[in-house]
Amino acid sequence: MKVTDHIKNAKGKTLFSFEVISPQKGKNIQELYNNIDPLMEFNPPFIDVTTSREEYVYLDKGEGLLDRKITRMRPGTVGICAALKHKYNVDTVPHVLCGGFTKEETEYLLVDCHYLGIDNVMALRGDAMKHEQYFNTTNGGHTYASELVVQIQNLNAGKYLHDVIDADDRADFCIGVAGYPEKHIEAPSLQSDLKRLKEKVDAGADYVVTQMFFDNQKYFEFVEAAKKVGIDVPIIPGIKPIAVKRHLQLLPHVFKIDLPEVLISAVEKCKDNKAVRQVGIEWCIEQSKELFDAGVPVLHYYSMGKSDNIKAVAKAIF
Repeated sequence: MKVTDHIKNAKGKTLFSFEVISPQKGKNIQELYNNIDPLMEFNPPFIDVTTSREEYVYLDKGEGLLDRKITRMRPGTVGICAALKHKYNVDTVPHVLCGGFTKEETEYLLVDCHYLGIDNVMALRGDAMKHEQYFNTTNGGHTYASELVVQIQNLNAGKYLHDVIDADDRADFCIGVAGYPEKHIEAPSLQSDLKRLKEKVDAGADYVVTQMFFDNQKYFEFVEAAKKVGIDVPIIPGIKPIAVKRHLQLLPHVFKIDLPEVLISAVEKCKDNKAVRQVGIEWCIEQSKELFDAGVPVLHYYSMGKSDNIKAVAKAIF
């Protein structure tokens, strides 16, 4: 079922969902199951599964020489989505990236999703490679998420990259995209970032999931600003509890977000990361309660591979 249909069927009730990171190659999927199992009691209608672009690794050839090779550390996102769908009888949302993928590779991935009965995808530009300061377009790939949305909508209409296929069983993907309440790190302003979001919605995006934030007022203002520029699709808040003290430096640097001074002060007073984790849970509970009371369509949590803190928050809300 489509994410938007889950929202409609809820008839104003706030739903619970979360995002998981696909396992690195060489890891067993049981580790992922162990993190998902405790959250299933809260009846998530869908689970997002991240993907990652290619990375460079350097192999020692001896005599001081290195051989640079391209690898993917987290392959198999579509297969993982299918496994979760089968095991938990839940809809899954694979992330589809511009970065690291050609248009042809994207089409193959989407065809596989359609064959497996996956109804939703999250269309993202993706990040720059680790050695790059800025995002560079993959040769033969898309530059912007809006272009990726167009390709997915073309596939929904039976238009493949090199053919128009007349088929009774066409794809009908529900498309999610990212929104940034405090603007994307590369955007010159929040208003210009909203224009880019509007382009994605105009291209056919069905819903928006926001980047994490720690001040709900930023989300509420973002939703109002989005409405003013004509964005009328559901905007789902994405939330993450702080878990370790270094998040105070890491999260603002990576995601271009501001943390409230009250939260910063509480974390700085903690003697260890166990105490930080508890502060993060308590802050996230209060944040979630306010959003829940405001009637947001879904509370979507970024689990980052661990679920104990997400479970503690969900238990207090749902």
